[in-house]
Amino acid sequence: MSLANPRLVDGTQTPPTDSTVALSAPGFEHRPTGARTGKGGRRLGATALHVALIVAGLAMVFPFVWMLLTSFKSLPQLLQDPLAFLPQPWTFDNYVEAWNAVPFGQAYVNSIYIAALVVVGTLLTASMAGYAFARIRFRGSRVLFIVFLATQMIPKQVTLIPFYILMTQLGWVDSHLALIVPGLLANPFAVFLMRQFVLSLPKELEEAAIVDGAGRWRIFWSVVLPNLKPGLAALSIIVALDVWNAFLFPLVLLNSPDLFTVPLLLSSFQGQFGSVNYGLVMAASAISTIPMLIVFVIGQRRILNSMAASGLGGR
Repeated sequence: MSLANPRLVDGTQTPPTDSTVALSAPGFEHRPTGARTGKGGRRLGATALHVALIVAGLAMVFPFVWMLLTSFKSLPQLLQDPLAFLPQPWTFDNYVEAWNAVPFGQAYVNSIYIAALVVVGTLLTASMAGYAFARIRFRGSRVLFIVFLATQMIPKQVTLIPFYILMTQLGWVDSHLALIVPGLLANPFAVFLMRQFVLSLPKELEEAAIVDGAGRWRIFWSVVLPNLKPGLAALSIIVALDVWNAFLFPLVLLNSPDLFTVPLLLSSFQGQFGSVNYGLVMAASAISTIPMLIVFVIGQRRILNSMAASGLGGR
């Protein structure tokens, strides 16, 4: 009986089996049914995961979209049909009125220059401290780093009263110094992130600089700091977002309206118009949110890359 053309004794043709096809067709690779089923299951699981992520993404984006659309609605439409999705008609009057109702321009200037000073100072102090913890071995360095990092686990609300007392003794209450100086001197997350980036750099770069006669300062400024540019860029965006959105400490420390930051001014604006015109409140919220949203969209790739690099470099 031939394997290529198997027949029964009575001369009828037998249906080919998997083993028959495998023997009669050179180069044919038999794939078990279980493997095909497993591959289909993985595809189904990936599709379900993508659908779930899309639904979650839409749920997260919807409030922001609703805020933008509401900011373009007129007051009569909000009173007659508050659940309407699209503005009828579209109007920019809410933005003009919200900008002129309170000094948003002064608040923007305050928030921008506070964020700029804190970002620059944090990049300098955090990179120096991160380099010291990563490369300079001294007695108690590991314990000091752990204690310094553990302060990040303390809620800021717990330190509010002692911090306010300290600022009162320094005479910095109702002053931007109370927001700038502590912000650029003590940021455990920034120090940790810079330390992880320094650990990811090859030591051979510093050893070559030492052979050339460079000291610690020269190594830091000429060798280490230029290689920290990706981490510094991501850290600047993270710190800027944090300082821009800060509300509790500015609320307690600042009393004069001309010193208010954007979140504080937005809070007072909601107190004035929140129960009267939701369109104005949404326009003011968009004015305060869109700048940092643009910054985050532009720099989100750097933030994600920095998180990945810091995780891989830590040891």
